[in-house]
Amino acid sequence: MSESRPKFRRESAAQRKEALIHAALDLISEQGIGGATVRAIAQRADVTQGLIRHYFSSKEELIAAAYEFHMDQMTELTATPVATPEVSASHRLGTFVAAGLTSPVMDTRSVTLWASFISSLRNDDDMRAMHQRTYYNFRNRLEALIADALSEAGTPATKDDLRRMAIAANAVIDGLWMEGGALPEAFETGELARIGLRSVGAIIGLNLTPIMPTQTNQDLLTTQEG
Repeated sequence: MSESRPKFRRESAAQRKEALIHAALDLISEQGIGGATVRAIAQRADVTQGLIRHYFSSKEELIAAAYEFHMDQMTELTATPVATPEVSASHRLGTFVAAGLTSPVMDTRSVTLWASFISSLRNDDDMRAMHQRTYYNFRNRLEALIADALSEAGTPATKDDLRRMAIAANAVIDGLWMEGGALPEAFETGELARIGLRSVGAIIGLNLTPIMPTQTNQDLLTTQEG
């Protein structure tokens, strides 16, 4: 049977590649990496399998691109509320921590996707390299925010101390993020973000509060001292 031909859509190459990545992510979140076959991705994206092969040399290349997209998207969602230079450095750091532990960054789909991808790291050098790059991207942003907050407070840290604090703070955020996405019903609204703010604050020796203008984060501001 010949492959059906979906309707033609006038899109840029970047738009077509992103549509394929989104289709792959949807399938991985529903069925795991094994369910994200080239045929299934083509059907989900409403394109031919040939179009996938035009943009990606293999399924593995598409899966790696999907992983990179997912991780970079979560980092950007975490960092976007921080782009407010007129507020204090400690508030920018607090906002970064809170954003990483609230929706849309912390949700079941995001954690499910991450868990599906992480199983590939042991046997796939490209995926491992991608993981390393995205890990450092997040951790380096966190380290820069910590450095700015400590400098602002008049307690600047050495390069080695900043590295250790960023590693520890990143581990706190990652651990809470995984639990919150895997078992959201086990925690009160905003609870993990509050724990994250207190824990990261304890690591660096500062009191952290976010500046995100949502009801959830207003709750964080009012309950931080409770």
